[in-house]
Amino acid sequence: MEYLDRPFTLRCGLEVPQRIAMAPLTNTQSEADGTLGDDELRWLNTRARGGFRWISTCAAFVCEEGHAWEGQLGIASEMHLAGLTRLANSLGELGATAVVQLHHGGAKAALSPGRPLSAVDGGPTNTRGATMDDIHRVTAAFVAAARRAEQAGFAGVEIHGANGYLFTQFLTPADNTRDDSYGGDLSGRARFLRETLRAVRAAVSSGFAVGVRLSPVDLFDRRGLVLDDSVRVAGWLAEDGADFIHLSLKDAAGPPPHEAERGPVARAFREALPDDIPVFAAGGIWTRADAVRATGSGVDVVVLGRASIAHPDWPMRSAEPGWHPVPPPWSPEYLSAVAVGPDFLTYLRARPGTVTDGVRPRP
Repeated sequence: MEYLDRPFTLRCGLEVPQRIAMAPLTNTQSEADGTLGDDELRWLNTRARGGFRWISTCAAFVCEEGHAWEGQLGIASEMHLAGLTRLANSLGELGATAVVQLHHGGAKAALSPGRPLSAVDGGPTNTRGATMDDIHRVTAAFVAAARRAEQAGFAGVEIHGANGYLFTQFLTPADNTRDDSYGGDLSGRARFLRETLRAVRAAVSSGFAVGVRLSPVDLFDRRGLVLDDSVRVAGWLAEDGADFIHLSLKDAAGPPPHEAERGPVARAFREALPDDIPVFAAGGIWTRADAVRATGSGVDVVVLGRASIAHPDWPMRSAEPGWHPVPPPWSPEYLSAVAVGPDFLTYLRARPGTVTDGVRPRP
């Protein structure tokens, strides 16, 4: 049996039958109030039918203050529970381990009813620096959302600490210039995320998975995220009860872009973390060969983003001799055939090089 097809068990006891995961992809297919949309349900179910055995929802807002974009899934109140239950049940019936990514947009919460919350005041979106009351309230919102996910029937949650959202705004030195216990050195900048993880872990059952997604290094702008600091944060998160660490990277198998003398990012995490904490990693995985290269670089579970958009059956098809994924740009007809709804198509059109009006082969 190939490594990618081997099962693994999280330290909470959750058994997962393969090491190929679908990324938590923004798809803008939920309703305006965050309740589950039929297109989002169809989108995720199609990937479960295609063989993905670990499926994450898109980033789901835990409170209205953190609501970041139109069509974002919500897990902020009881009105979201029926749709979440429907989603968890359908994915489970199709054999998938389903998790919810818990999210607060922070400075990027474009739909926040007030000034967006962040580590400090100011910035391009005129953010409001979080007070102690804000921090406690947001932590409580993550806890309530995690409980809601378990009540709905999901197997676990992933706390979104990556990609420039609220927790990253606290972790990043350039964005967190606070002089209180939630700023300053690395331990202060990591405190908010660590407290939230510990609170979530304590609020759900022992068999319910709780993980964290991190942006471990600067990928584009230099904001001060460096590999050694992020490895240390991941170690703390493991002590705090994380069942897995998910790395958001440009190249899942590669070194830090701004620390080229280092080896693969994932390997540094794999060597530092306990054996029972798997390293998930996303970034540039299109082919089976890409996935194998990633696992050879320290990744325990490969996470597919754009490849899962184009190929909902990637886990099955990628092992076929001579099979090659269809690269972008994709035609609207092609995307419709792989369960991309109209709203998601509009979102993808805004991403250069993703959608063409020319007809492409069907998947």
